[in-house]
Amino acid sequence: MMAGPRLNRFLTLEDPARIADGAGGFSESWVALGTLWGEITPRGGSEAQDGSRVRYKIVLRAARPGDPSRPKPSQRLRELDRLFHIEAVTEAPDMPGHLLCFAYEETAA
Repeated sequence: MMAGPRLNRFLTLEDPARIADGAGGFSESWVALGTLWGEITPRGGSEAQDGSRVRYKIVLRAARPGDPSRPKPSQRLRELDRLFHIEAVTEAPDMPGHLLCFAYEETAA
């Protein structure tokens, strides 16, 4: 029997938001949508001039499409000071009731 994922990481799902600056413009900010438990597994990385980008597979409990607790590309997951930018989300084919998030974390050089 195959063991299920270890959802032992406390993550905050965040959505980008535009906030009016009072002078006719706006600034970009992030709004917390809720918290989720997940399993984070490294997938590899690459280096750029200004730092590195490490890719991760993040397993979460499934939520229906359209549910605010279902992550989507352009959102991010936060674990304390770590930020995981979501690139894609799909149903986990070998883990019923779970989602796979493909994400990356950037680190400064």
